[in-house]
Amino acid sequence: MSERSTLGGLRARMGQLTREIAKFGVVGGAGVFVNLAVFNLVRGVTELPVVRASIVATVVATCFNYLGYRYFTYRDRDKQGRTKELSLFLLFSAIGLIIENGVLYTATYGFGWDSSLQSNVFKFVGIGLGTLFRFWSYRTWVFRTLPAREAVERAEAFLSEAPPAQATRKQPVRK
Repeated sequence: MSERSTLGGLRARMGQLTREIAKFGVVGGAGVFVNLAVFNLVRGVTELPVVRASIVATVVATCFNYLGYRYFTYRDRDKQGRTKELSLFLLFSAIGLIIENGVLYTATYGFGWDSSLQSNVFKFVGIGLGTLFRFWSYRTWVFRTLPAREAVERAEAFLSEAPPAQATRKQPVRK
């Protein structure tokens, strides 16, 4: 395997990861907007405590994000076993919800930082930490790469990296 072909394969994988992160970011950015908008709406029109309002907002954003991830970010991934996919998505989203709202809970009840601005800042920080976990878990466990596509890509990469065919030497003829 030549250094050039290895570098080309690495560049291709990095390009694919960059596109995936960008798509994840588009959906996630829209989800952050939905999350913060619902959070502030619920806080403004109800008497729910701050963390409960945040949980409602996170659940709404999670539903929004699932649709975006399934039909935009990971639309080319394996679509077999939707029940398992959705179950894993909800499990990892629940862990992300705990991370996200744990930050808000700690700031609000642990340090008494509960003004509207402080709540939004810590909600945003919690979303950021939860998002790191979600990105890793969704791409690793939920929206898995199609095995067949992976095999084809590896085979194509192997064939493109193979050294040129060498001329065969004539074998002496035995009598």
